Formats: sequence, C-alpha cells, structure tokens
Amino acid sequence: MTSAGLPKPMHDWLSHLQAHKRYSPHTINAYKRDLAYLVNLNPDKPLEGFTQDQIRASIAKLRVQGLSPRSIARILAAWRGFFQWWAPESGMAYNPAEQVKAPKVAKKLPTALSVEQAQTLLDHPNLPEASKPDELRDQAMFEVLYSSGLRLSELISLDASYQRSANYESVSWIKLDDSEAHIKGKGNKTRLVPLGSKAIQALEKWLAVRHKLAANAKAPTESDKAALFLGVRGARISPRVVQIQLNKLASMAGLPVSVHPHSLRHSFASHMLQSAQDLRAVQELLGHANISTTQIYTQLDFQHLAQVYDKAHPRANRKNNKN
Repeated sequence: MTSAGLPKPMHDWLSHLQAHKRYSPHTINAYKRDLAYLVNLNPDKPLEGFTQDQIRASIAKLRVQGLSPRSIARILAAWRGFFQWWAPESGMAYNPAEQVKAPKVAKKLPTALSVEQAQTLLDHPNLPEASKPDELRDQAMFEVLYSSGLRLSELISLDASYQRSANYESVSWIKLDDSEAHIKGKGNKTRLVPLGSKAIQALEKWLAVRHKLAANAKAPTESDKAALFLGVRGARISPRVVQIQLNKLASMAGLPVSVHPHSLRHSFASHMLQSAQDLRAVQELLGHANISTTQIYTQLDFQHLAQVYDKAHPRANRKNNKN
C-alpha cells in the first residue's frame, strides 16, 4: 500500500491539514495510507465520480482483505474528511462518504494500572535509585505522564521553558515555579495542567543533568535546544524511545502487564475519578472536547468498585456458594 500516487486534491487536503490544522506528521502519514486504499481499490475512478454505493463497495473490499472493523472505521473517517473538504470545491452534490456506516467496533476499555501498580512502577522500591542522566530523564517523563495525564505526543512536545525566536516558538512548556505545564493538544486547543510534587522533584533532578545529554548533539535544531526531554544523542526525544524505556522499567519493576505511555494517561484519569468523582474536571485535565470521551473512565471506576465489593462484601460471591 503506497501513497505516492495520490491525486492532487488529496495532496492538497493533506497540505491544508498540516498547514492550517497543525496535524502532526504521524497523523498526516496515517491519512496518506488511508486515502491510498480508496485510490488503489478504484484505480480508474475519478474522485468527482464517487457515489455512496461505490464507497460502500470499497468498504466491503476492505473487509474481504481482512482489515479489522477498527481499521476500516479509521479509513472511512479519512475518506469522509477528504470529501467533506473537497466536494464543495469540485462541484459534487454531496459527500459520498458522509452517510456510509463503518462496521461496528467492539468498545474496548482502555488499559489502566491499579494504584498499587502505578506506585510500583514509579517508586520501583526493589531497584537502585535513578542516578544516570537517562534514568533521571525517564523518571521525570513517567512522573509527568502520570501526574498530568498527558498524551505521548504532548509529552515529547514539552519545552523546558517558553522559547520564542525568529525560527522557533514553543507550543508546550513547563512552568516549574507555578507547578504547571502549558499544553497544546489535539485540535490546536491549549490547556493548563498541574504538575504534582513528585513530578516537580523528578523534573528538578533531570534538569540538573540535562546538559549532559544536550552536549551529545552534533547539530541541534532550535527545537532540540528548547526540548524538555532529550535522547542520548541530544535531540528531542522520540515517541518510540519513551515507549521502549517505559516497557523496560515496567519489566524491571516486576509488573505483570504491558505498560504503554497511554496506560499512564488512562491510569491518571481512572484514579482521579476514583478519588474526586468529578467527571468535568477530568475532562478538562485530559483535554477532551466531548465529555462522552471521558465517560469511558467511569466504567473503569465501576470495575474498581465492583472488585472492592467482591472482596469486601460477605455475600458478594453467593452465586458461587454450594450449600
């Protein structure tokens, strides 16, 4: 599946998303792949000639190819977004993908650590205390993820402080004196998130040695110089490195589950709801545009309560009793 042969209107739409919507390169590349499905499934079809029936037929072909309902739903969303932008400009009477329904996707609850597991991961009592620059960096990254519920992309976009020059301006940064971070998240929306005391302490230790990794950079960009978290070569840290280091720490700490950076965001939301029971506050902290997105965490909270009930109530498991 390639995207090199996309028609010009599709390239124009992707350029529009990148320039005006500030979509990340990762998202743009994903959209390229999704649009390429439509083109490759209908190689001789001009874009202005698509109808709802042809979009449905293309969806059916994707199912025959074995794509999952979740993948097909994502691909259809890309098609719908493109035609919504391009149909009026091209003179099409309607968006042919607008009313086409994607296959039903089984709702999967996000993976969240228990409070005890989160504490084990971050405190790792059976491991030596972090002392090397990369270890102190990792400790700070994971404390910030759990303290503030950031997305992975938001974490790596953080600068050590606000920077502005002719060639660069910070989009997200920390303010240690105020114990908070200024975040630009999805949809170009900004929000302030608090940094807990453990995160502040970890950040102070990391910032004291950050220069040691910064010194490894051969030709640092303005972004690299401003970045809060650096890789071992002195450049802004990559999402893959964050994921690898988190999995490594989880394994060393003896956690029996796979831990992804987003797991700490889910854990933050779930544990906040368990303690505060304030859905609107959690919505604001997570940067969700719609509260229905946040409501999924109430199901995680109920699962926790059900587990507590099963363990504590003397007749909770009465169906299993054999009298």
